[in-house]
Amino acid sequence: MQLGTRWSVGGQTPDRLPAAVVEAVARVEAELASQAVDASTWRWTLTWLERKPVVELDDGTVIRYDAAADTASVHEPVDGEELD
Repeated sequence: MQLGTRWSVGGQTPDRLPAAVVEAVARVEAELASQAVDASTWRWTLTWLERKPVVELDDGTVIRYDAAADTASVHEPVDGEELD
């Protein structure tokens, strides 16, 4: 695993992220805004696992990229769920 970078919610995503991941980040941020969640101090963390980006938000939301399908999946934490 290789650490990539961190950026604030609402900030510019790293240039090297695939478009599907950037779109997933935007969807998550729009959902937070529509729910009036104060995420002003939250940050995204980008890591690279087997050359694929994994993006995690401070609340535990994780976005994973499937290069074969060129899609990104969002996993939001569930109350009481154990995080790995």
